[in-house]
Order: sequence, then structure tokens, then C-alpha cells
Amino acid sequence: MTAMHTSSMHGFHADNERLARLIFDYVVDRLRQAPPPLDGPRPLEDLAAATGTMITEQGIGPAAALALFNDVLAPACISSDHPRYLAFVPTAPTEAATFFDLVVSAANIYGDWWLEGAGAIYAEMQTLRWIADLAGFPAGAEGVFLSGGTAGNLTALTVARQTWRRRHDTTRTAAVVAGPSSHSSVQLAAMVIDVPLVAVPPDARGRLTGEHLREVLDHTEHEVFAVVATGGATNTGVVDDLAGVAEVCAERGLWMHVDCAYGGAAMASSRARPLFAGIERADSFVVDPHKWLFAPFDCAALLYREPGLARAALAQHAGYLETLNPTASLNPSDLGIHMTRRVRGLPLWFSLTAHGSAAYDAAVTRGIELAAAAARRVEATDHLELVMEPELSVVLFRRRGWDAGQYQAWSDRALDEGLALVVPTVYAGETMFRFCFVNPTTTVDDIDAIILAMR
Repeated sequence: MTAMHTSSMHGFHADNERLARLIFDYVVDRLRQAPPPLDGPRPLEDLAAATGTMITEQGIGPAAALALFNDVLAPACISSDHPRYLAFVPTAPTEAATFFDLVVSAANIYGDWWLEGAGAIYAEMQTLRWIADLAGFPAGAEGVFLSGGTAGNLTALTVARQTWRRRHDTTRTAAVVAGPSSHSSVQLAAMVIDVPLVAVPPDARGRLTGEHLREVLDHTEHEVFAVVATGGATNTGVVDDLAGVAEVCAERGLWMHVDCAYGGAAMASSRARPLFAGIERADSFVVDPHKWLFAPFDCAALLYREPGLARAALAQHAGYLETLNPTASLNPSDLGIHMTRRVRGLPLWFSLTAHGSAAYDAAVTRGIELAAAAARRVEATDHLELVMEPELSVVLFRRRGWDAGQYQAWSDRALDEGLALVVPTVYAGETMFRFCFVNPTTTVDDIDAIILAMR
């Protein structure tokens, strides 16, 4: 009988023992750096020359592969947890969440079905309940962790459309109505589910309001099944008139979804929570913990007021899945457009459980305070002009006398010099600068250094 070949890739032998030490050392050293390296991209041809042929028949060995990542690949990426990363939406995972992300991988838990992942799913359920409570959702509300706001918006609108069709006993096409500051992923979701997207004009602050929504609904040629409001616009930080939108949706029998991917974390701040009045009446909302709730990539939380509607729309059926039916009400696979699912909510659960909600309140509030401080410094600087008073943690401001090319040139130079990542944006057709504060380790001195460099 021929002896079975045992691959060196599996089994905790001496080589993997050494690799574990290398990996743990890398992780600890990376987290110990304060601040972490900002770094930046390299041209494709440079990376090709620096790496050579990486994937070979015999392999280069774990130590060499890790060195290749550490010395060449990682420095060609921008660290989004750098305190002067103020572009897009930064991230700042707690050390506890980052370490526990390693545990999630090592535990190799499958997060689709209660049968296989009951303990992990229960921990996620408790974390989702905490988020639901921040929004004032009822006791029966449930949710699921997905990859990001894009997946959350697509999933929620799929459920909304299927619910509308079932209630109206139809397969007709109806439209989604969205506010002026809605994220680009809302347009993408409408394209994917093949429905029209109707835009609502903004108020003076760029918000979707109940008044403007009612006017559009009265005059649109489309049947409408859902309205998407924004709980903290990515570009401006402004929160829509959620109470007014909720009133109109209740009057018209429309699904109300709130995209809070960036801003929803502010509900954890006792200072900002009143801005979200009305979200408790929504049918669904999404918030990304990997943005402002200090979880590692990737993690979004989608909450449903009536989770049974999601299960009716999304539950998958197959012969090999019939054994799951007795516990179907606890299967996250029935609440999202996915099946295979990492239990990506566990790092947030661990950090939140370890540190407590009060620490999250303080850390989220810190971002709002930094935005207010930056706004005051902009106002006090002759060559800068504040565009609008910040509502959450985004600050829009002009550099007087600059055109779009000058904004971009300054941004490129600041990154090349390792000063900061601050990129221009466009608001109301005008190029300007935008700060987004998420990282509680960012300081006022960091803000001053960046503003000083904009002379």
C-alpha cells in the first residue's frame, strides 16, 4: 500500500511554529508604531521590477514571502489608520479588534447557519442589537454583517423591491427615490436590480427633506417602492431630514432605507445622536463599523425593522439545506444576498465587549470635536474659507485662489512628502478640500501642520 503524501502546507510543524513567531512579531510591531507609516502607491512597473516572479512551482518559503510583503508590497499601500489620513473615510481599528481578527481566522468559523456557528452568530446578534438600540429600533429588529455599505444598500433595496411586489401581487417595475447626497452605491444598486432612480432636489444644506420628497412623489411618472435617505453624507457629513422623510414614507406606504455607512456611527455619540431623529421609523439602515466604529476591514451592519420580510425575500432553498429549516430564523444567510460569510462582526463585538460603550461614545465624539476645531482654524486662516459648518466629522473648505489643478498638485505633494493624505473633492460643482475625521489619535497639531502647508 502506497503511503499517503502529507503536504507541508498543513499541520503545525516546526516551520509553521517559526512562521507564527514571524507573523506575531509583524502584527505587534505594526500596531506598536505610532504613527504607522503613511506610505503610498508605486507604479505597476516598479512593483513588477521589485518583486520579480512571486508565484513559483516550488514556492519561496513563508519567511521570504512575508519579507516580500513587509519590504515591498505593504509600503506601496497607504495606511488608512494614519492620524493624518483625512481623505475619503479613514479607519482606526482598535488594537483589540485587530488582534481578534486573527482569532476569527484561526477559529475558522462559518457564519451562515446557526447549526455551524451558533456561538459566533449569537455574539454578532448582541452587537447588532446594540446598534439597533442606538437607532431606537424595536425589540424584534434583527440584522446581518456584510462587507460594506454597497452590499448593504443593494441588499436592503432588493428586500424592499421584493416586499413591494409581494404586497401588490405584481412583477411590475417601480422606482427608488434618493436624496441629493446619496452615495454612488445607491445608483449602482438601482442598476443591479434594474429599477429607475428618481432624484430629489436638495435644500440649502444639500439634504433630502420631507417637503421636497413629497413634491417629487406628487409629480413623478414612476410608481415608487422605496426612498433612500442619508444619515451623514460621505462628501459633506450632513444628515438628511430623517423625521420628515419618515413621515412621508409612512403616508405613502413606502420602504424607508437610511444609508448611514459613514455617519451612522455617530449615533454612538451622545452628542450627535439627536441628529438622527426619525431613523427609528425606518425599515432598514446600514452602518459600516470599519469606518467610525473602529473595526478592521471589512464590516457593515445592515438592520431590518421586520427581519421576516428579508427572510421572505432572500432565503435560499436547496435539497442539502433542508436540514437547516428548524433553525432558519437564526440563520444570517437568510438576511443578506450571500451564503458563505465570515463572521466579520466578531472583532467589533470583542472590542465593544472589552472596552464598553462609553469608550465608543468618547472616541466617536472625538471625531466630531476635531472637525469643529478644524473649522475654527480654517476660519482663522486668511487663505482658507469654510464652506459650511460641520455637522459630523467632515469639513469642507476652500483654498482661496486655487483651481482644480493646484488642489491636486498640493495633494500629490503632501502624500509624496509623507505629510498627509488630503484629497480634493467636488461640491456643488466646485473643487475644494475635504477633511474627514475618524481616527481619535489625530491631534489639533496634525491639523495645524496640514493647514500651515496650504499657504
